[in-house]
Amino acid sequence: MFTYTPRLMNLNFTHNNNWNLHEQNLLKPLSELQHLDLTGNSLETLHVLSGNLSKLERLILAKNELKIIDESIFKRLSSLKYLDLSDNPFVCNCSNADFISWVLYNTQVFVADTFQYKCAYPLSQKDQLLLSFDVQSCWESVSFTCFMSSSALVLVTLLSSFIYHFLRWQLVYGYYLFRAFLYDGRKRRQGCAHVYDAFVSYNVHDEEWVYHRLVPELEEQQGWKLCLHHRDFEPGKAIVENITDAIYSSRKTLCVISRRYLQSEWCSREIQMASFRLFDEQKDVLIMLFLEEISSVELSPFYRMRKLVKSRSYLSWTQTRTHRGLFWERVQQALESGNDPTEAHNLLTANV
Repeated sequence: MFTYTPRLMNLNFTHNNNWNLHEQNLLKPLSELQHLDLTGNSLETLHVLSGNLSKLERLILAKNELKIIDESIFKRLSSLKYLDLSDNPFVCNCSNADFISWVLYNTQVFVADTFQYKCAYPLSQKDQLLLSFDVQSCWESVSFTCFMSSSALVLVTLLSSFIYHFLRWQLVYGYYLFRAFLYDGRKRRQGCAHVYDAFVSYNVHDEEWVYHRLVPELEEQQGWKLCLHHRDFEPGKAIVENITDAIYSSRKTLCVISRRYLQSEWCSREIQMASFRLFDEQKDVLIMLFLEEISSVELSPFYRMRKLVKSRSYLSWTQTRTHRGLFWERVQQALESGNDPTEAHNLLTANV
């Protein structure tokens, strides 16, 4: 509209509702404009002032529909000396707090009749003076919000760091434990048979005993199908997930317990998961085999293990030193027992 009037210095554009004053670049060509009157144009925003108006000195925006004023627009008008915003339906809340502060404290622009500006919204403050609004309450609210947000952020950061460093594996374990619970429930509903007779939980330092004593006796002599870490775990799958699948794919979990077993983090998780299945299903799914004599005092730091030892019978390799045949016979009996004492002894692969 003003492309061919770049040297225009005074513009009276009042009560012209038919013109599109919402176009942002409408006044851009008027770089020499000094006086602008936009009275009565039903303006709701100040986008029309986004042009190059660095020489504008006098601005009249009376009798429009301006509710919330962005004072930063006036700050960009470096030559502005006079501003009239009378008879606009101002909102008296924190949305106009910055504008009110600017009106009160700026020393460059004279804002005409500011002490006559009245609130139109909210209705509870209708006709009250705009400058009587307590902007301090807004800063206090913002400060409190910032304080609470910062405090929450600090707490979340500290809590996240604590969880990551001290509880990370417990959370991972809990996740897979929950998955195991769902997995076992699904298997029970589907009536799926177990893949193994027993999952053997042992520490790597006891591996020689497992492979040279336990496996030959139980698999080769008695015919049981065992699940072993290094042989049967699926490569590439998370170790906790492998443990979960092994325990819930086996009728029993056979824990080969030694002092090093008790000190192993992964062995601890295996027996925790097996004991969870024991208490959850109320089934005889856990067999404890002690390779060493471990006193109750030594077991005291291992609450779950001590509780299991007190409530259940267990097999001791050292106590049957002179009766190995009896020891393996008891292991066989433990494996032959059904998951429920009232059930028949349904064996999977044993040749009895």
